[in-house]
Amino acid sequence: MNGKEQSETRVADAPPENWVDTHAPAWARPYARLARLDRPIGWWLLLLPCWWSVALASTGWPSLALLLLFFVGAVAMRGAGCTWNDIVDRDIDAAVARTRSRPLPSGAVSLKGAFIFLALQCLIGLGVLLSFNSFAVLLGFSSLILVAIYPFMKRITWWPQFVLGLAFNWGALMGWAAVHGSLSVAPLLLYLGAVAWTIGYDTIYAHQDKEDDALIGVKSTALKFGAATQKWLWLFYGIALAAFAGAGAAAGLGLFYYPVLAVGAALLVWQIVTLDIGDPARCLRLFRSNRDFGLVLFIAIVAGQVA
Repeated sequence: MNGKEQSETRVADAPPENWVDTHAPAWARPYARLARLDRPIGWWLLLLPCWWSVALASTGWPSLALLLLFFVGAVAMRGAGCTWNDIVDRDIDAAVARTRSRPLPSGAVSLKGAFIFLALQCLIGLGVLLSFNSFAVLLGFSSLILVAIYPFMKRITWWPQFVLGLAFNWGALMGWAAVHGSLSVAPLLLYLGAVAWTIGYDTIYAHQDKEDDALIGVKSTALKFGAATQKWLWLFYGIALAAFAGAGAAAGLGLFYYPVLAVGAALLVWQIVTLDIGDPARCLRLFRSNRDFGLVLFIAIVAGQVA
């Protein structure tokens, strides 16, 4: 495959007509795909817990400067996390139909190039982190071990989604720390809820790959739960909603928080009752709908602070 063909290798599960495929320079496309910039749902799911936490910690409207910093950090670190994940999983990805078109297994990006790109993204994330207070900086560094070990979890446990939840929702603690320079019960409950939420939505996502995963020996909650997935989703989404309600109460949010949270609850119920684990396209659509849930929860927290 020549360089031009490699730059045009689209990733199988990217949205059609995404901006990377239609507007990014040809030389940048493989790296943009490696950072998942063609699939913005990932950075949304990393960013939203940060925004929830900033809003929960605020008095009145959240700081736009902090929201912007977390946006830049989330895009950079989501890209870094995906790059690291793809470096570790390059052989597994080559054996899975949905992922063999990714830049590393397809040959569009070399291993050396991926490591250099990883370092550049980490430097951007470091720049954002160092703009926070010292407590938030130390808290941010403490998440790195979770980020580092996550790609290996699918090889040793049926619960890699739990480790993903621990790593991916660190922002639920970081936003509060960036505002207050400490932690309290409210962000801890927010973090608990976010972890349970991630186990739910990433189980839905993992059902796309369950046949390939079973063949190559990769573990996931989708394989563990199997036909009982909907029952498990009731449990984890229920824990998430209870924890989010508790976080709002601990932070002293106003009454407007709860009816808007109920709208979010309806979105999660819709995911459960319409799930078809045998339909990969449906699973992907339901997974992506979690951006909408996250935005609703952010609006709920802001409403609880200002209304």
